[in-house]
Amino acid sequence: MAPRVLISDALSTAAVQIFKDRGVDVDFQPNLGKDKDKLAAVVGKFDGLAVRSATKVTAKILERASELKVIGRAGIGVDNIDIPAATAKGIIVMNTPFGNSITTAEHAITLMLSLARQIPQADASTQAGKWEKNKFIGVEITGKTLGIIGCGNVGSIVADRASA
Repeated sequence: MAPRVLISDALSTAAVQIFKDRGVDVDFQPNLGKDKDKLAAVVGKFDGLAVRSATKVTAKILERASELKVIGRAGIGVDNIDIPAATAKGIIVMNTPFGNSITTAEHAITLMLSLARQIPQADASTQAGKWEKNKFIGVEITGKTLGIIGCGNVGSIVADRASA
């Protein structure tokens, strides 16, 4: 019998298809995680639970998870999962810490460039009906030094991208 996985948060259709391509019986209910009582009522019949941040996997929910073997968090943190309660039941908890590291690093660089060129201020001014192009000159980043505090996953990607 194929393993059954409940996806209780919004995931891409590509992620759902990956499960299906591997022979997993998937029940995709992207809004279920917001209703703890409904989640607790159905979680007992699944071997796996895939969540993002909307689903809070509490000890109360885990009490009802009689067949659950694994909880997968599509994202970095697992603060929305009661790790001690899952461990006590022998449920493995996994996450995807590298899943959006590139996106996060590139977003950080985008924000830095935006601030260097005063894009938010210029946008607010323009939206207010003004045209103050000489007021928002900004600064060039050429020749500047970027300081990065912490060069883990995201920080090291920021450093790599910024070296260009």
